[in-house]
Amino acid sequence: MRQQWTQNYIPPTEVDDGREKVNVFVEGYEDVAFWRAIFDHFENPYLRFEISVPNREDLPKGKKVLMSMIPKSSEYMLLCVDSDFDYLFGDRTEQAREICQAEYMFHTYTYATENYLCYAPSLHNVCVKATKNDSHIFDFVEFMAAYSRTIYPLFLWYAYSAQLSYESVFPLVDFKNTVRLGYLEIENNGADTIAWLERQVARKLARLEQHNPRMAAEMPSFAEYLRQKGVEPENTYLFMHGHTLMDNVVMIVLNTVCDRLRQMSIAKINSSSKTGLPLKNELSNYINTLRSTRDVLLDNENYTSCPLYQKLKADIERYLMRTIAKIKAQRESVKISHK
Repeated sequence: MRQQWTQNYIPPTEVDDGREKVNVFVEGYEDVAFWRAIFDHFENPYLRFEISVPNREDLPKGKKVLMSMIPKSSEYMLLCVDSDFDYLFGDRTEQAREICQAEYMFHTYTYATENYLCYAPSLHNVCVKATKNDSHIFDFVEFMAAYSRTIYPLFLWYAYSAQLSYESVFPLVDFKNTVRLGYLEIENNGADTIAWLERQVARKLARLEQHNPRMAAEMPSFAEYLRQKGVEPENTYLFMHGHTLMDNVVMIVLNTVCDRLRQMSIAKINSSSKTGLPLKNELSNYINTLRSTRDVLLDNENYTSCPLYQKLKADIERYLMRTIAKIKAQRESVKISHK
């Protein structure tokens, strides 16, 4: 069936709305929706953005493929990638230097798109959309700040190891296993969970410092360098590995909070004066409105107040100003030549 559909498929004719088409290439299919939402903020009468992955059968999708496309990039072929550590490393590594200097490549500034989706001030709204319960039973901003402060010393070690290409000192798998949350104790806004995490971090930090005294001595200056890039103990989660943040931290927290909110809503319905069929219908109506917490999180677009997004926004606005000015000049020149 799939082969038959492919053979019979006729692509639709593109609508000419008078705007110039700009191809925007992203790392993978999971990034298309995110960057579509980004460029939706920049609708204008001159440019129409089309988001897709590179059509390259000889190479896998990903950041390396997009980097190989930098020489061909232009006003009408943009490249969008996760920053990973490249924003933080700036001119300290060859790859970071190439990405930060590429005129037509935009990067997230956060480690990845997932970090925006997990922006702490937006997480309450995620819960509301998933559970249809607007009760404030958990302070996500406070918790994520506490989480960030706790993992900050280990984040410095992981980032510094990556910059020096000393991955064996503190590889991603070790960082992930140390900073992941096994559970959320929702009472006291997760204080017990943070206390448990602090013990995990302290043990790992002691071993790293013991076995790598020279790197330990260099850590304060590296921390100061990252602070100039915007990394503070309270916002570390925006710069950490994106999938680790989403899958092993934020989803643990969201699922716990959303489960409690659903229980509260069902208990409220059950305690009402309704009985029999009306009660059954009320419960059914509520349950039918519920959404998967993960699906809601993946659709989250309430990150535009994030300071790092403002950097990305400014980059795109500068590109738009230059490109639209060039289009206007070209159109004016055509008008003059036709007179």
